[in-house]
Amino acid sequence: MSFARMRSGLLNRRHTLLAALSGGIAAACGTAMAAPDMEAIRDALKKAVGAGGQVAGMIAVAIDADGATSMVSYGSADGAALDGDTVFPIMSNTKIFTSLLLADMAARGEVAFDDPVAKYLPVTLPVTGRPVTLVDLATYTSGLPVMPGNINMEAPGDYTEAMLFENLAGAAPKYEAGTHYLYANLAFGLLGIALARRAAKSYEALVMERICAPLGLSHTRITLSGEMKPHLVTGHEVSLKPATPWNVPVMPGMASLCSNAKDLTIFLKACMGPSSLRGPLARLTQTRRPTSLAGTEAGLGWFITTAGGEEIVWKTGLGSGCNTFIGFSPQRRQAAIVLTNFLWLPIDTGTTNIGMKMIKPDFQAMDFRTLYPFG
Repeated sequence: MSFARMRSGLLNRRHTLLAALSGGIAAACGTAMAAPDMEAIRDALKKAVGAGGQVAGMIAVAIDADGATSMVSYGSADGAALDGDTVFPIMSNTKIFTSLLLADMAARGEVAFDDPVAKYLPVTLPVTGRPVTLVDLATYTSGLPVMPGNINMEAPGDYTEAMLFENLAGAAPKYEAGTHYLYANLAFGLLGIALARRAAKSYEALVMERICAPLGLSHTRITLSGEMKPHLVTGHEVSLKPATPWNVPVMPGMASLCSNAKDLTIFLKACMGPSSLRGPLARLTQTRRPTSLAGTEAGLGWFITTAGGEEIVWKTGLGSGCNTFIGFSPQRRQAAIVLTNFLWLPIDTGTTNIGMKMIKPDFQAMDFRTLYPFG
């Protein structure tokens, strides 16, 4: 099958899925605050996965205002059923965890949001207008490029810290910090490095100590435990061929974590209700800056989209042959998780719209691609 036909088929499945969600869920819910009809969602997932269900699939989890959860799935991970234990690379959803580290360390007085990032790095960063701060990194407004200019994207594992700092020393930010939205892999990579250096421990150790342990996230890791390894999915490209895992170990703060639906459910419940990290979690949406998409702001790591007078806080991850979405409505106290072990076009707009409609059934599908440099 040609790429054009493959793309057309995937796009058709996306439109069918969104139509099913729009009609099926909205009709089944009856009232705006009701939980989504999970059977309607499962039918929609089936249409989205299509013939790829022998090797690929999707999981959708709905969390309602009283904390009850519902999960449906369709398809498989190389023949095995997808469930709450299935482990996915959550890719750029790692940025939420990195932002939460920043908020937690700021609350403890270990760092300040307005600290120049250069304070924590062994390199002098060129300045455009004013120094780049930690909060600039976390709000997609550092002015730095999406990725360092000297990285080989086909072999990211070969990239070293020395190569990173060499590139940084010779590259001025494209925009003055704090003035312009630009999607920010490099920025979150630097933020993770800076926070780990300040704490004098590895990024992963910091995530496990400051986030995973307090919240009880036993299956959110970079280095997979023996229990997690058998449940790790194989991601798939648009063609449904197995994807090559993609990671930049030297910059773990941007896209390194793996997790499962059970842990992400715990995390979203903490975002919406009482938890030991309530203050730092709330801080993630209190600082906001405009983005390239009307009606959508950047918080710390999160995006916040306003639709029909209601805010939805959300983030996606894309890579290693997987799409992941997590999001919630502070007003409704409803949340959604969508996880796939295959890529589908265009980018992850389809996955995002599924999650949005699970949270707010009357959500009108949007094209989110302008937020991303690869859109």
